[in-house]
Amino acid sequence: MIVVDGTTIDMQGQGFANLEELLLKVMEDKYMDDRVVTDVLVDNETFSEIYPHQAEDISSDEFSSVEIRTVPVQDMAVNITRELYKVVNLMDHGSRQVAELFRQADDGEALEMYQDLLDVVRDFIGMISVLRDEFSLKDHKELQESSNEVNVLFGEMCEVMENEDWILLSDLLEYEFIPAVNKWKKIIALLREDIKEYEA
Repeated sequence: MIVVDGTTIDMQGQGFANLEELLLKVMEDKYMDDRVVTDVLVDNETFSEIYPHQAEDISSDEFSSVEIRTVPVQDMAVNITRELYKVVNLMDHGSRQVAELFRQADDGEALEMYQDLLDVVRDFIGMISVLRDEFSLKDHKELQESSNEVNVLFGEMCEVMENEDWILLSDLLEYEFIPAVNKWKKIIALLREDIKEYEA
């Protein structure tokens, strides 16, 4: 038995050799256009691949039912914007911690956390770009201004790091970077509205 979003799908006689073939066939259906799979249950047990193409190793005689749960891409994007809001709070908190560690002369730990913070910021900016490109979102003036502000700050912070001026780096984080990061909350709200209004 194959169930997709609560609807039983008749795929009798398709002769799937394994779970991967079944999943690929389901994904070919027009219904799956503009949808993202969130859960796959095999015999009522959650399935997620531990290694690539693991589904290929599960023979079709090893299971009797597959349930696939999906959401529209648009809904998933709105959910991502909610997560991005949490990431802004994380960047704010992380910046404060790094600044505090530098001020306490705990440079080793501060530098390690600072590197993690930079990775989070890069991923955050990357996700914003993906959403904007994927949904042909409006060019908000605030988005461009905040992107430029963060880029300029990154440049300044790199120079300060080269000079190993940890107190100045703390000041930049606390008095310039944190306010810049918090401006993204408004931008995320604007992006969320754009995504909700988006027509493919």
